Amino acid sequence: MNETNYYLEVKLSISEIKKEIWDEFNKQNNPFYKWTWIKNLELSNSVKRETGWQPLYFLAYKNNTKELSAIAPLYLKNHSYGEFIFDQSFARLAQELNLNYYPKLIGMSPYSPIEGYQFIYKENSKKLEITNFLIKNIEKFAKRNNILSCNFLYVDDSWGNYLKKSGYYDWLNIRSEWIAQGEKTFDDYLLRFNSNQRRNIKRERKSIVNKNIHIQTFTGININAGILKDMHYFYEQHCLKWGIWGSKYLTSDFFKNSIDNKEDLLIFSAYENHSNEPIAMSMCVKNNKNLWGRYWGCNMEIDNLHFELCYYKPIEWAIANNIERFDPGAGGKQKRRRGFYAKSTKSFHKWFNTGMENIISDWLAKTNKITFDEIEIENNSIPFIK
Repeated sequence: MNETNYYLEVKLSISEIKKEIWDEFNKQNNPFYKWTWIKNLELSNSVKRETGWQPLYFLAYKNNTKELSAIAPLYLKNHSYGEFIFDQSFARLAQELNLNYYPKLIGMSPYSPIEGYQFIYKENSKKLEITNFLIKNIEKFAKRNNILSCNFLYVDDSWGNYLKKSGYYDWLNIRSEWIAQGEKTFDDYLLRFNSNQRRNIKRERKSIVNKNIHIQTFTGININAGILKDMHYFYEQHCLKWGIWGSKYLTSDFFKNSIDNKEDLLIFSAYENHSNEPIAMSMCVKNNKNLWGRYWGCNMEIDNLHFELCYYKPIEWAIANNIERFDPGAGGKQKRRRGFYAKSTKSFHKWFNTGMENIISDWLAKTNKITFDEIEIENNSIPFIK
C-alpha cells in the first residue's frame, strides 16, 4: 500500500462531519450508526469528554483529489462503563504489569451493545487499502499518546476479517436473539415450546390481563414529546433502583431529542384499569427487519410485567410486522426460557505492550472455547419441543 495515496484528519465531534456525507457513506440500515442518533448522543451531553467518551473521528482523504474516502468513528475512554463487554480482568492485569489501562480507544455505538460496527466508506472505494491506512494511523495515534489498547466491539462479522489481518485478537461474548420461523401469530410461536413452558408463558401473560393492565404500542408518528418524557422518567427510575450500579448514561435531552429519530422507535406503555397515566414503559429500536430492546422502567413492582413489555409484546409486534430478528438487550439467562437463543458476538483487541498481549492472547484462545461450549449448553436448555 502506498500511504501517500491518503492523508488523515481527526475530528472531535460528528457535527464537524456533514450529515449528507455521513448518510451517503453509511450503507448500513442500522439506527445506532445514523448521524442523527450519534449527534443526539453528543448534543444531549450523554457522550462527551466529561462522561468518559471523547469522540474521535478519523477521516481518510485521497491526496490527489482531497476527497473524503472513509470515516472511522472511535472514542477515547477513561472507564469501561456502557460497553457491556466486561474487561475488568484486563484492567487488573495492566495494574499488575504496572501499566495504565486507561485511557483506551473504543469503536462502537456508545451505550449500545449492537452488532454492526465498522468503518464507513465512500462507495467503490478501495476498502482494504483505506482500512489498512486508517488502522495504521489509529495505532500511531495510540502509541504517540501512551494509549495501551485499541478495541472494536460488536463488530460486523465480515468486517472483522480486516482486523484479523491487522493482528487483532477476537474475543467471544454471548448475546441473545429471537429468530422468526415463519409464525403468523404469538400462539404459533408458543408451539415451539414444550407443553409445560407453553403453560408458563400463557400464565405469565394472563396474570397481566387479570390485573386489569392494558398495553399500548407507539411507533412513528404516534410518538410525541410527552411519551418520550415519560420514557425518560421510567428509564431513570429503573437506573435509580440499582444505586451506584445503575447504568444511567442517557440524559433527559437524549430522550427529548429522540423525536428526530421517532421513525426508528417502538414504545410499549402499560396502564392500570382505565387510567391514562403509564405505570411502566419499554423502548425498542427498529428497522425493517430487526428489533432491538433497549430501555425499560416501572413505578411499581408487578410480577411478569417486565416479561410482557420487554419480551412478549415485542415478539408479538415482530411477528405481526415481519421482523426477522429481535435482540432483547444485554444480560439475563432468563431469556432462554422465553425462547431467545444464545449467540456469539465478537470484539477485536490489540494491546501495545508485548507482555500484556502475550498473556491475554493465551487466555483468549481458552476462554473463547469455553464460551462456544457455553452457548451450546444454554441453547440446549431452551424448553423447545425436541
